[in-house]
Amino acid sequence: MKIKKRDSAAIIDALSSGVVPRRGLQYIMVGRVEEVKQILRDLDNVKEGASLVKFYIGEFGTGKSFIQGLIKQVGLSKNFVVTNADLSPEKRLYGAEKAILLYTELIKNLSTSTCPEGGALSVIIDKWISALQTKVMKDKGYETIDFSDEALVSDVENEIVKEVSKLDKLSGGYDFARILTIYYKGFIDGDLDIQRKALRWISGEYGTRTEAKNDLGVREIIDDSNYYNYIKVMAQFVRQIGYAGLVINFDEAINLYKITHPQAREKNYETILNMFNDCLQGNVEGLYITFAGTPEFLEDERRGLYSYGALRRRLELNRYETDEFRDLTQPVIKLSPLSHEDLFVLLQRIRDIHSFHYKYKSDVSDDELKAFIIKEFSVPGAKQYTTVGHIVKRFIDALNILYQNPDFDRRNIFGDSVYGEYEQVEENDNIMDRFQVYKGR
Repeated sequence: MKIKKRDSAAIIDALSSGVVPRRGLQYIMVGRVEEVKQILRDLDNVKEGASLVKFYIGEFGTGKSFIQGLIKQVGLSKNFVVTNADLSPEKRLYGAEKAILLYTELIKNLSTSTCPEGGALSVIIDKWISALQTKVMKDKGYETIDFSDEALVSDVENEIVKEVSKLDKLSGGYDFARILTIYYKGFIDGDLDIQRKALRWISGEYGTRTEAKNDLGVREIIDDSNYYNYIKVMAQFVRQIGYAGLVINFDEAINLYKITHPQAREKNYETILNMFNDCLQGNVEGLYITFAGTPEFLEDERRGLYSYGALRRRLELNRYETDEFRDLTQPVIKLSPLSHEDLFVLLQRIRDIHSFHYKYKSDVSDDELKAFIIKEFSVPGAKQYTTVGHIVKRFIDALNILYQNPDFDRRNIFGDSVYGEYEQVEENDNIMDRFQVYKGR
């Protein structure tokens, strides 16, 4: 298997801990071919100026977080700025001191292809300033960048003002533009403190207008009431400076469903409606927002999105869709668990990655992989409570034992059927028949 060591490490470490890897997802992507094709089409449309909101809905363990991780990886490869945040009781789309915490998390997690682990805000702005400096030097005939040259500094500043003035038409754009100008002045003066304060303002970390005015001379701050306006400003800004657009992944949307206060829950759903309308009505360009949640979050008519009439009308599923004939262009994408065949392919890939990573030749056969799946699904209640994540973690645990202890009795891992007589398992006869595990194979 041709795979980078850091990718194999990320995959093994993450999966053995029960979380989605931050890199190398293409090596373990199985059973989601059509979804990935649609993601590529969606991102291409957003790159051309469209905006979209998608809801990935599925039971626990169906791969919602994996899909969002894949969206991030693909987005970075296509020159998008990507960020993410988990919705929680402390971080919501609406709520006093909750919405701004969510916004701050999004800004902290801004990622680019050169800064994929987050913290890319200053990198984005510095890259933009450097590009403007290069443009001014070329247009005006300067030979070198010399910050003591007042004419060069003035020309670059004029170019920055010219560029950021395009943001003025957006709510909050004027103050955002002023902060970028202030950041530039700190950049050329080598004033790290003023740069830090400008970044702090963009990150929504100023608690009072008085503090912001004293530090930066700006009367406005980003807070619970206006943060969404600045998300739209950020989407416009990153497109303007050369990125394809802004991708935002919201995970754990079930936490909005769990809000007990009806009015607070409805205000959060109203924010989702505003995002949906802005994106679909062309009020914002280059913005791709995804939500990952359970069926209850979407369909519960008392507390889910379907309890909010305007959202229900927009998010009802295509009535002609079936398991075989799907509509992946609609806002809601239902995710089903991986089939046993796809799970088998996934374990094959993990087996190969594990042997590559630890530099050994694996002797785990395909029949043993099949027997492992059968054994895992033979546990009472496995059909309801065993997820792909559970099986993958246990499989890596098994590989770790076999790699370090060659004399370990493999029957403890794979059972007896793969080595002896064909065994019927009442709850899983269909799996046995499908894999055809017979004596002597």
